[in-house]
Amino acid sequence: MTMAKLPLSDSGTGSPTESGTARGATGTTAAAPDTTATAHGKPGARPDTTGTASGTTATVSGGAGHAAAAGNTGGAAYSARATRTITETAGNAPAVVDRVAAAYRIIAEQDRPEVWISLRAEADVLAEAAALDARVEQGDELPLAGVLVAVKDNIDIAGIPTTCACPGFAHTPEHTAPAVARLTEHGAIVLGKTNLDQFATGLVGTRSPYGAVRNSRFPDRVAGGSSSGSAVAVALGMVDAALGTDTAGSGRVPAALNGIVGIKPTLGLIPATGLVPACPDYDAISVFARDLALATKVANIMIGPDPADPRSRAWPADTPLGAPARTTLAVPTDDNLQSLTTAYRAAFDATVARWRADGGEIATVDIAELLDAAKLLYDGAIVAQRYTAVGEFLSGAPEGADPLVSAIITGGARPAAHSYVADLDRLTHAAATARRLFTEYPALLVPTTTEHPTLEAVAAEPLSINSRMGTFTNFCNLLDLAAVAVPGENTAGGDPFGVMFVTPAFADQIGIDLAARLLGEPSPLLTGTGTDLLVVGAHLRGLPLHHQLEQARARFLGEVRTAAAYRMVALPAAPPKPGMLRVGSGGHALPGELYRLSPAALGTFLSNLPSPMTLGKVELDSGEWVTGFACDFESSRDATDITEYGGWRNYLNADR
Repeated sequence: MTMAKLPLSDSGTGSPTESGTARGATGTTAAAPDTTATAHGKPGARPDTTGTASGTTATVSGGAGHAAAAGNTGGAAYSARATRTITETAGNAPAVVDRVAAAYRIIAEQDRPEVWISLRAEADVLAEAAALDARVEQGDELPLAGVLVAVKDNIDIAGIPTTCACPGFAHTPEHTAPAVARLTEHGAIVLGKTNLDQFATGLVGTRSPYGAVRNSRFPDRVAGGSSSGSAVAVALGMVDAALGTDTAGSGRVPAALNGIVGIKPTLGLIPATGLVPACPDYDAISVFARDLALATKVANIMIGPDPADPRSRAWPADTPLGAPARTTLAVPTDDNLQSLTTAYRAAFDATVARWRADGGEIATVDIAELLDAAKLLYDGAIVAQRYTAVGEFLSGAPEGADPLVSAIITGGARPAAHSYVADLDRLTHAAATARRLFTEYPALLVPTTTEHPTLEAVAAEPLSINSRMGTFTNFCNLLDLAAVAVPGENTAGGDPFGVMFVTPAFADQIGIDLAARLLGEPSPLLTGTGTDLLVVGAHLRGLPLHHQLEQARARFLGEVRTAAAYRMVALPAAPPKPGMLRVGSGGHALPGELYRLSPAALGTFLSNLPSPMTLGKVELDSGEWVTGFACDFESSRDATDITEYGGWRNYLNADR
């Protein structure tokens, strides 16, 4: 695989070059990446890519979410023009080769080499795109056909060096991480590997010998880390989606600071095979995209256990599949929010006000115990997990190691075993508090981060600022929670501000539903589990038993009609309910609603059904057979036939 040569920045720890071989933590020895180009020291210099961008360089303007805000600083290194998305640049429905060519033009125009550690040669990617176009033309079903992806450089791709932003660690893996392989198998194309806080240690995006990754809108400010390169590649329109990782908040803080979406799934749903660990028990592969729909689609395809990852998990039988129509969100108390800057506090209040204006409800909850638990990730003995991952390697002072990262990770060798056990006990108590919170509320709405610092400020206070930025993110993985980060209301000065919907493990779909509600968008489907249930009577929306579906976290799929083979009767019951029977002749198409329930919820429904109700297979007018409510023929003998009313709701509303 031909790679572009990206020169190292001379900022930070200097401009290391490599020769010979490098050994990674896995013990695999492979040729080190070619970084022998002269270090340029200019953050905005154009990467030295092999192959030239085809076509005339496009002029870019417009494009929601990418325009430079008023008062932007950064000088000539940053163009105030905005980047159109790849799709907009190449046309409404471009061939994949056109999308790839447009992407490389955007990469050249943006002139942000610090975003990438390894960028594939354009000619290689164009050849892959041409083959993909041919497959699409032949009718292959590829749900991600032409989706361009960047991958954080702590996730393995066969033939591309994995560096973790440390040149001395570089090794070239023989196998691709399953998460990435699943994307490419479904038609996605990977452009390259992105920069990060070294060994995924940091929330600022500046701890890398390959250069500090600058914010997509404000080049004098941080991009957020550790998945900085991936977030900026998405925000600037270089790719459609990108993979990050998230241990402390690295898949969410960069999303907030760049005005995009970040999904941090439940631990283990996306297998971590092929991921260089930071904290093995608390690492998650995350997704960035400019919109919730694509981020959800990408995450959906990566989800599924992998035998090689002992921490990977499948959806459980009781997975909640839909948020209730009316939802009360938990929000932190004023005391919990004291770490926010004044501008961010006002933006959070405005976001909460938007939720209320759209009909949502709010309850204030003290989350101090969760915020205290968050501190254990770096300030407690839990940091020993980072030492277990790469501490021994960094103890050897390898080439290009960031001194701050090395100090944090090697310090993980000091805590005593009893301190680690004590911290785990504190986490157990905090997790119990979280479980109690989520029995009352489906989600917790919190700011994603506390502030948006400048590069200069982080250089002056690298530890304290980084620590504050993880205030609302650090506890999520420690307590086995899922989170979706989306843009909230901007600050009064026009700066992006983000919020998170935090949910219990495996309630990822609830977080996505609520995030979509805040954004005013249709909610995309993340979960691939469940059974569809047809309801035609008292469980319809607005009727007496509908609350049972909401309590079961069922997902409304839409209004449907049965095949013209059924009759409906009014049963003598309280509350009133219909019975539906399939008949050989004289049947009608009857209206109903289709819901998706988890297997456990459907089983509960079945076990609680009163006589004479049953569940069985019902034919829809589409020809599909689904599970639905029915009644036995004997019970219908003395019931009133109401088929001519055209459905249960019509019967109830009729003037009889």
